[in-house]
Amino acid sequence: MDRAVLMIVITDRSRGGEFASWFQAQGATLILSALGQGTAATEVLDYLGLEATEKAVLLLAAPRSARLVRRAARELWLDVPGRGVLMAVPISSVGGARARDYLLSWQAEEEDDMDKEITHELIVVIANRGHTDQVMDAARSAGAAGGTTVHAKGTGTELARKFLGVSLAAEKEIVFILAREADRKPIMKAVMTQAGMQTKAQAVVFSLPVTDLAGLRLLEEEN
Repeated sequence: MDRAVLMIVITDRSRGGEFASWFQAQGATLILSALGQGTAATEVLDYLGLEATEKAVLLLAAPRSARLVRRAARELWLDVPGRGVLMAVPISSVGGARARDYLLSWQAEEEDDMDKEITHELIVVIANRGHTDQVMDAARSAGAAGGTTVHAKGTGTELARKFLGVSLAAEKEIVFILAREADRKPIMKAVMTQAGMQTKAQAVVFSLPVTDLAGLRLLEEEN
C-alpha cells in the first residue's frame, strides 16, 4: 500500500461536477464529494482570482502517480488562478483485498521518478462549529494563507469528557490548511495556543504528509 494515496481536490463549487467527471474518465471507482467554504483573506482571494468562497471538496483513493497529478494539473488547468488545488496523502492500508481492489483497480501510468522529499503538509483542524475565524486567525498569525472548511457532526462526547476532562459540542467544522513543511509546526502551535482545548473553539489539530501537489504554482512563485 506504499503506492496508494488519498487524493483531496478543492475547487470552486461550480466546477465540482467537471472535476469529478474527469477523474471518473481516468477510471476512479469511488469519488466522495463534500461542500466546503473557503477561508482565505480577501487579499489572497484577489490574488488567486477567486470571486466566491464556496468550495467543492473531492476525495478519492488512487494509485500514486506523479504523472497522473501532472496530467490533472494540465487538463484541469490547475495552474490557472482560481481553478483549484490537488494534493495526495499516503494511504498505509485498506481493510480487505476486495475493497482494496475496488478502490485501486484503475490503472495509473508507471512511475519513472524516485520518492520525492515531502515539501508540504495538510494540517487538519477539528473545532467547534462557529469558530473557524478563531482557528484561521491563529493559523494566519503563524503564516498560513487560508484554508477550506467542511461542516461535520462529532460523536464520542462522553469519552472526551472522560479522557480530556471537557465537554465537546457535537457540531464540528473541519478546516483543511495546506502549508509548507517548514511552516507546519508554527501553525499547529499557534492553533493549539489560540484555539485549543482551553478555548471555546476546543480545536484538535494534526497533520498529514502531501506526496504530490498541483495548483499552487503561482502562489509558490510569489512567496
